[in-house]
Amino acid sequence: MARRDNRNQRSRDNRDEDRGEELDERVVDISRVAKVIKGGRRFAFRTVIVVGDNKGRVGVGVGKSRVVPDAIRKATDRARHHLKAVNLAGTTIPHEVVARHAGAEVLLRPASPGTGVIAGGGVRAVLEAAGVRDILTKSMGSANVLNVVYATIKALNELKNVELEAQRRGKNARTVTPFWNRKPTNGKPQQ
Repeated sequence: MARRDNRNQRSRDNRDEDRGEELDERVVDISRVAKVIKGGRRFAFRTVIVVGDNKGRVGVGVGKSRVVPDAIRKATDRARHHLKAVNLAGTTIPHEVVARHAGAEVLLRPASPGTGVIAGGGVRAVLEAAGVRDILTKSMGSANVLNVVYATIKALNELKNVELEAQRRGKNARTVTPFWNRKPTNGKPQQ
């Protein structure tokens, strides 16, 4: 009996840790999939979930089940398990990047403060969960939601660390990143 109580205590502790983190969970896609069997078709659901802390960590998970709530739970658990850190430069990304996954290709370009997230669908969900507030994006190639999400994650993983890159170049971090070294122009073009 003590063993069972110990196991319940551990699962309770894990749940408390999850609550303390305050992760942003977004359902990107729920699709019905079919498996052809001897008697006909067996239907199930595939869900794509993006989880992030809005401070530079994001993960994606895919879950399949015969019922939607179980598929969402599985996908959420996998996304939490695969959280990865993303290099950001303030509210945007440090540099332009293009990434490809299968047929989907995603372009991410830094934007000046106040621009917002110019993205749609899976790209928007990943970027907002990661904590990016100002960015310009373009999704090219396949429109498959799962591949677009994976391409976005791959693009975010390719971003370089601002401090390390500045140190490598022998410069100040503010001079290496876009939009940090510019002064507001109050509507007038910069000289």
